[in-house]
Amino acid sequence: MTLVFFPTPMTQPIALGILGGSGLYQMDALQNPQECRIETPFGPTSDAIITGLIEGVPVAFLARHGRHHHLLPTEVPYRANIWALKSLGVRYLLSVSAVGSLQPAAKPLDIVLPDQFIDRTRNRMSTFFGEGLVAHIAFGDPICGNLSALVAEAIGSLNLPNVTLHRGGTYLCMEGPAFSTRAESQLYQSWGATVIGMTNLPEAKLAREAEIAYCTIALVTDYDCWHPDHDSVTTEMVIGNLHRNADNARSIICETIRRLGANPPESAAHRALANALLTPLDKVPAATLDRLAPLLAPDRSPQT
Repeated sequence: MTLVFFPTPMTQPIALGILGGSGLYQMDALQNPQECRIETPFGPTSDAIITGLIEGVPVAFLARHGRHHHLLPTEVPYRANIWALKSLGVRYLLSVSAVGSLQPAAKPLDIVLPDQFIDRTRNRMSTFFGEGLVAHIAFGDPICGNLSALVAEAIGSLNLPNVTLHRGGTYLCMEGPAFSTRAESQLYQSWGATVIGMTNLPEAKLAREAEIAYCTIALVTDYDCWHPDHDSVTTEMVIGNLHRNADNARSIICETIRRLGANPPESAAHRALANALLTPLDKVPAATLDRLAPLLAPDRSPQT
């Protein structure tokens, strides 16, 4: 594997990005893999981005917590990660995440494709804007429905053993790193949230600001502590489920990429900034424009 430094965006666009969560730290299916470390205005990414081909499609893979899982959810450099992927040309982003279940129907080893989020984080910077440029993205539907549908089709074609797919649902994003109290878990369950995790909400907001279609593939490892059997869950059980989920995720990603490469879907996310910018670009400080260059088309200006 070659280590390549890209201080500026690569000239060959890579349309598909993958963010690997707990248990998914590499993609063995990547052909001709290269490591690249991209300098960003927001500091280093979680780890080197691994680029290569899957099913003949250029792909960029990034381990969200680092390949040795050294970053807490609060420590993940979300802005650097999304900025770097955008600079490579990423337009579709698959976010693979380990989650706990808040509902009886979503069993360990099941897969949830949520379409909503609840934000319970406190210490996350989840916007690129500010410092002289004001923008307010629409975020009522935080997941790209067309991309999620394509992932669901890919999962359905694989006939994964002992896995049930749940289309739709709400991902509650908590701060962590400690898990919920039982009272919190019961509260979130009463809200109708489906799964609970610690990472995807900041990613989804930043991806929307970067006009990247985003889809969460939530892999259930266990029930959260509301469940009466939660105390019988062991570390060995959770790790075992992580490994099985990671194997399923690799199959899902490869099949999704095959379909995405053949027929990339339309996404409203690709036009997210069309009506979002409030500050005239000729009034924005040059340093801010330079920092956000991968996000801003040269002729983009606020709607009047």
